[in-house]
Amino acid sequence: MDAPALSSSRGVSIHVRPSPPLTLRRALSPTKPYSRIKTKPFSICASLSSDSTVTLLDYGAGNVRSLRNAIRYLGFDIKDVQKPEDILSANRLVFPGVGAFAAAMEVLEQSGMAEALCTYIESDRPFLGICLGLQLLFESSEENGPVKGLGLIPGVVGRFDSSNGLAVPHIGWNAVQITKDSGILDDIGRHHVYFVHSYRVIPSDANWDWVSSVCNYGDSFISSITRGNVHAVQFHPEKSGDVGLSILRKFLDPSSSSKKLAHGKASQLAKRVIACLDVRANDKGDLVVTKGDQYDVREHSDEHQVRNLGKPVELAGQYYKDGADEISFLNITGFRDFPLGDLPMLQVLRYTSENVFVPLTVGGGIRDFTDGNGRYYSSLEVASEYFRSGADKISIGSDAVFAAEEYLKTGVKTGKSSLEQISRVYGNQAVVVSIDPRRVYIRNPNDVKFKTIKVSSPGPSGEEYAWYQCTINGGREGRPIGAYELAKAVEELGAGEILLNCIDCDGQGQGFDIDLIKLISDAVTIPVIASSGAGAVQHFSDVFQKTSASAALAAGIFHRKEVPISSVKKHLLQEGIEVRM
Repeated sequence: MDAPALSSSRGVSIHVRPSPPLTLRRALSPTKPYSRIKTKPFSICASLSSDSTVTLLDYGAGNVRSLRNAIRYLGFDIKDVQKPEDILSANRLVFPGVGAFAAAMEVLEQSGMAEALCTYIESDRPFLGICLGLQLLFESSEENGPVKGLGLIPGVVGRFDSSNGLAVPHIGWNAVQITKDSGILDDIGRHHVYFVHSYRVIPSDANWDWVSSVCNYGDSFISSITRGNVHAVQFHPEKSGDVGLSILRKFLDPSSSSKKLAHGKASQLAKRVIACLDVRANDKGDLVVTKGDQYDVREHSDEHQVRNLGKPVELAGQYYKDGADEISFLNITGFRDFPLGDLPMLQVLRYTSENVFVPLTVGGGIRDFTDGNGRYYSSLEVASEYFRSGADKISIGSDAVFAAEEYLKTGVKTGKSSLEQISRVYGNQAVVVSIDPRRVYIRNPNDVKFKTIKVSSPGPSGEEYAWYQCTINGGREGRPIGAYELAKAVEELGAGEILLNCIDCDGQGQGFDIDLIKLISDAVTIPVIASSGAGAVQHFSDVFQKTSASAALAAGIFHRKEVPISSVKKHLLQEGIEVRM
């Protein structure tokens, strides 16, 4: 599905590349070992690009729009690699790898770009690899492997060990320890940067002379490498706020004398504070940020209008300035046709990503669709358009419930569900499952087949036990599956993170459902985001101190300015909980 060039609010024409999933699906077959067979030697050509041009190797997976926006934000133009010779003629080359290792290697091999990339790097040309763009430089990966890499640096890319309860993927803002001078990392010591990955490389004697920083998550892994003009980072500078922009600026213009960052105090993985924006069309057809009261978003008045708490792009920009670690958009508009026809929401993502350099998640309507003309769109195509519009993660709700129910009934992973399709191509770190449970009180835990808990506060008739029934369609329909069972199933199907809501607590301001969050965060080995019920700063410290939640999300208290994000973070610091400041 080809998409036209789009004009951004900054007056820059942004070309949306043709849909990548077809290419990537072909690349998901087992890859052959990479071997550098030279038919004729490459030669480095003098670049015809201007000094303000950055050559971008975008092989077509994940959200590269944010990196494009960051590069343009810093005053540089972009030239896309179309053929191997474009790599060799670059003044400076950025390779933002996203997705699966094997798929990326096969694309590079089949396009002839693997050989050109090796030639370019071995010639000590200015290079910056990001995330998978770092991992591909090593000898091999265990991801769906072993799979041969480019072999430029000794080492094997292996999965984080979750056997001791470590949440995998590693998602969030973590601290790095600088091991040698690299130039581009001069200002980031003691600051948090944003990671999202399930695989990493362990430093060794064989690769230590490449290592410029390490990060600790379960064990110490390589967070960046430097040799001469060649740099690569495991984290995402385009998603690391001012710190990340500083890194990009120093790579793109080493002679720049940018303002030094304030001294940081980062020492470990920070707990995340996420601002959520429920977006829907009001009665006039305008997209607004609203907030529900137990999922009811209309005012309790004669007019019964949709609550209007602001414009999505403006609010997201303000929360970025206020220190939100992530921005989550939940599109709760009822689709008349299908999500890709909802151009205003896609534009919200595009415009937001121009000036907001933290992760963006979008949810709502991510499933297979057939439009009014009979044209079928897979959930993978729908998700791909959101990624290309600026989303870093996709949140799946109702469709994940159906997939989990089918999986629990048959015990078979069909690979056809939206959850499985998207995680296979983009990696499980790009897929969030949103769970919307409702508390069901019972007197005897043996009364139901679902996982029950003894609640901290008795039910309305003195019940001591409860189970959490999952719902779909905005909480309007209950399903025969519990939150515990759903969470376990979606983790096996490929979810990388769980957004855990609670209908009973939504909009009440009485605090998160600690019983529910502890139940789920103890049951899975993927990160859990606590949601629903925050009304005071103490509620954030409660959830982090009493559960193993990785993040906490709020909406209404931020929209109504009842509790600023800065107040939440100051309180968490006072309680000894590490956060990004």
